[in-house]
Amino acid sequence: MRIGLLTDGGYPYATGESRLWCDRLVRGLPQHEFDLFALSRSAHQEAQGWVQLPYQVSRVRTAPLWTPEDGTLRGSGERGLLARLVTGGERSYGRRERKRFTEHFTALATAVCTPDPAGTAPGEGPGTELFGAGLHGLAELARERGGLHLALRSETTVRILEAASRAHGTGRTVQSAGVPDLLAFAAELERALRPLSLDWYDQESLGAVDLCHAASGGAAALPGLLAKRFFGVPLLVTEHGVPLRAHYLAAASGTPYGAPVRALLAAFHGRLATEIYRQAALVTPGNTHVRRWQQRCGADPAKQRTVYPGMAAERFGPVGEDAERLGAAGEAVEAGGPDTLVWVGRIEPAKDLMALLHAFAEVRRARPAARLRIFGAPAEGDEATAYLAHCTALAAQLFPDEATGAHTEGRSPVTFEEIGGPEIPGLAEAYGAGGVVVLSSTVEGFPVSLVEAMFCGRATVSTDVGAVVEVIGGTGLVVPPRNPKALADACVALLRDPERRARLGAAARARALELFTVEQNLAAFRGIYLELMSHTPVRREADAVDAHGDPLPFATPPEARLLGHWTQPASPPPAAGGPGGCCRRPRSGRRFRSPAAGPARRARAGARAGAGARGRLRGRGRTGGGRRCVTTRPSTPRLPVPRPAARRPSSPRLPVPRPAARRPSSPRLPVPRPAADRHSRARPPTTRRFTITETAR
Repeated sequence: MRIGLLTDGGYPYATGESRLWCDRLVRGLPQHEFDLFALSRSAHQEAQGWVQLPYQVSRVRTAPLWTPEDGTLRGSGERGLLARLVTGGERSYGRRERKRFTEHFTALATAVCTPDPAGTAPGEGPGTELFGAGLHGLAELARERGGLHLALRSETTVRILEAASRAHGTGRTVQSAGVPDLLAFAAELERALRPLSLDWYDQESLGAVDLCHAASGGAAALPGLLAKRFFGVPLLVTEHGVPLRAHYLAAASGTPYGAPVRALLAAFHGRLATEIYRQAALVTPGNTHVRRWQQRCGADPAKQRTVYPGMAAERFGPVGEDAERLGAAGEAVEAGGPDTLVWVGRIEPAKDLMALLHAFAEVRRARPAARLRIFGAPAEGDEATAYLAHCTALAAQLFPDEATGAHTEGRSPVTFEEIGGPEIPGLAEAYGAGGVVVLSSTVEGFPVSLVEAMFCGRATVSTDVGAVVEVIGGTGLVVPPRNPKALADACVALLRDPERRARLGAAARARALELFTVEQNLAAFRGIYLELMSHTPVRREADAVDAHGDPLPFATPPEARLLGHWTQPASPPPAAGGPGGCCRRPRSGRRFRSPAAGPARRARAGARAGAGARGRLRGRGRTGGGRRCVTTRPSTPRLPVPRPAARRPSSPRLPVPRPAARRPSSPRLPVPRPAADRHSRARPPTTRRFTITETAR
């Protein structure tokens, strides 16, 4: 099948998130064909180039989510967009297009500014439908008119946002938004909705794939959301982190925006996540921590399937195998000494190296020979570089250089090293340089460094954040975050007990090989692809004909000709009655007679009054043994027997109407006769006819 892989700031670029995971997925499923639809985040990322793509990739479409004009408000002023809106293609909107834009954007802004009533379940409030209608309406308008870039940055947009934020029911924080806040939010909203203006929504691009697989939520899932609406292509969303959680973390670390802008952005990301989860055929979170966040945003638990990200275990095989062999023999497995602690990762404030340094000071009091080796480089940005300098200064203050003798050079017990030198050429050697691997983060999603340490067969001490407890599963020690004393006690406990370290390391390696390998990840998505295609097949007329327009043999499966959705079980047929409508007694024990038999039976009984015998019903025979055959009650006893409208009889309680000229006299009144003829047996016909005539007169 053809898979449309949607990425945001990652694959096929050489830098970015989920790059390695996407490359392993594409290379590990050679039976499928992949079309890449990639969004770039910056000019620097595009300048880094692409990775080498495998043969499974048949086509690559890229689009930037950045513009040189980011940070400036365009569209107001000389163009006069109060009366004329323009799109990204510089084509003017007509009166109908302006009306459509105003209607759809008003719906979206109202859903963002107005929260759902208290007690409403996530994804079930009135704002969910309103946001979806506004978003898809803007997408259809952008598809017809060529883009929404300048329209979303117009003065009309700001006026709509101002009216929505001042409406009844909005929060106090949103109502306090001023014009600068609304301008900033409009700029961020335009960046987030740029995928609506792409030219990917035709039969040759997203309309040609069998399945859209978004490697993340947010902007990457927007093209898949529109492909489902325009072409019926099923959408699969994989998330190793939730955009709403990332927004909260960015707001906590410090942003240039005020509280109103942060509140509006949080509401927008929440509404967008709800709509994506609602329209997706299946959602695959990377761990249980992400799964809970998705359910908070309105994801249906029945459509969630946890799939752990696969990692290459062969990179750490030699170190892990050596740890198993030496641990079984009772020998030391640490290359850097039995009292060495190791930390591996990117140096940034979220890793909380300050708490680790204070905890190591407590460890040195209990184990004076202990060492701490920190492997990593600062993350991108000036903030991470300044944080590294701060940590280096703190380490020099807490642990001055120590010399073993009067003629030896002093050496600090804490070292900051980079991977790639002659002593530590790779990650496996870094984890093997110590006996205990430490994770001191305050914020963490899926702890990749912790899984790598488990592959190496190392005991771990980590903080209880993110998916740490789920990954460890009892094979390591977990302490509360921002607690240097608890972190130090756990490290000392493992440093003093080498046998316990060996047992925990062996159990950690076995768990990692069972759950976090590339093979289990590929097997899970191979089954998910087949499952989605079996339940939601995409049927296109173009696939059923050749280049000359003639039908292709076997292009349409036989199941497609069944009535209804052929993947769902058919309902059982209704229970039929006896053969030929043979009578049987219903549940109530009373025989059911047709209503049409009532008037005819009473009419014939009146005509035969005094005869003392019941006549047979017209048009009915008798069964064997003289038993009368009556109409059988249908399968539902309380429903009337359906009959054609033309043969519907009159009400049983009303007499059968007859012509007035043929109406006989009352049978209860005797006919008067002459006295002379009362005892005569033979009466002439003329006399009888004359007598009846006289009586009638």
